[in-house]
Amino acid sequence: MPFSFIPCAGAGSDPKPGPIPTRVRALEERIDREITFPRLLGYRYDLPEARLEVKFTADSRLTLSAADLPTKTENAPIIGESVVHDLQELRNRREQEVAFQLAKLTLEKYFRQDGVQNTEKTRRHKFDSEVQSWRFPRLLEITREWLAACVRCKDNTFPQLLLLLQFAHDAADKIYKAIVASTPGEKALKPILRAYDPGGSTRHVDFDTIKATYTTRADRSHVSHVVCDTKSWEQKLAQTLEEMPEVFAYVKNQHLGFTIPYTLNGEEHHYYPDFIVRIDDRDASSPSPHDEGVGRGPGRSASDNLLNLILECTGQKKKDKEAKVTTAQTLWIPAVNNHGEFGRWAFLEIRDPWEAKNTIREALQGKEVSR
Repeated sequence: MPFSFIPCAGAGSDPKPGPIPTRVRALEERIDREITFPRLLGYRYDLPEARLEVKFTADSRLTLSAADLPTKTENAPIIGESVVHDLQELRNRREQEVAFQLAKLTLEKYFRQDGVQNTEKTRRHKFDSEVQSWRFPRLLEITREWLAACVRCKDNTFPQLLLLLQFAHDAADKIYKAIVASTPGEKALKPILRAYDPGGSTRHVDFDTIKATYTTRADRSHVSHVVCDTKSWEQKLAQTLEEMPEVFAYVKNQHLGFTIPYTLNGEEHHYYPDFIVRIDDRDASSPSPHDEGVGRGPGRSASDNLLNLILECTGQKKKDKEAKVTTAQTLWIPAVNNHGEFGRWAFLEIRDPWEAKNTIREALQGKEVSR
């Protein structure tokens, strides 16, 4: 193979160097602008201690069909004997086992009593709390009723298919929703937190990007840059947030791991909002959180009572966008606020970044943000 200094036929020009990446990271000297957030798997209702009641409706029904999972397949290789595979082994399982496993899944998924441990030096969440095991006998009764009244088997399917994970979670969801709708008393929406990764923080941001970036102000963001997915929207919104004295800290949701779980057409998805902003939503006459020592009691920070505002820059209206925004407004925000250990949260859509300052202020004054 000839060296580059020896002329040869077909030799091309030297390749041009690629774009120089920008390192985006949390800066230690800006730790006072850190933003923390919860990580959710889903949502549940904190039901009263009374006996669970249930009344099944059309929404409680579940149809098992061979269109979702073939019950018999034939493996016919080019060479060799054809073999027919079926689910006879699964069919032979007892229906009592189906009821038991579905009741157990519903209990573990939705009936947990999350606790909190507080100390002087640190505050951490206890997320491996025990399930409300005393509810299991009643859940088993409800599950048996649901299997008898609401499960329909088409073609060659059978109830034991509910032992498969893809069907078991659908069944548990329908059983739980029927219980919530029928049980009397006050029901508070609560978050289902990740068991071993319940919270995130801006302090873990550290990555390289070749996208356009906007350098953040030292007194407004813990993270060094805003990564820009468009030519102007992120830049303008970041600039606006830095000019607002009400804003204590903000961060673009890039490599944060901050998601909002939602469901669309029966499938689970994760929504990534654009920005998280810590903002002072008090009256203008109140001291600013930027003032040194303002609002500090023993062991308290000046920004303890700030509002955590999720901002979404909304462009073209799409079905999935509506599902994301509706979930954030009606499920994520109420659930996290009801939990009580993650501060105050709200959600706001920004349709015009050049009007963002007025939109935020008018929404906060008129209490139009979703809280």
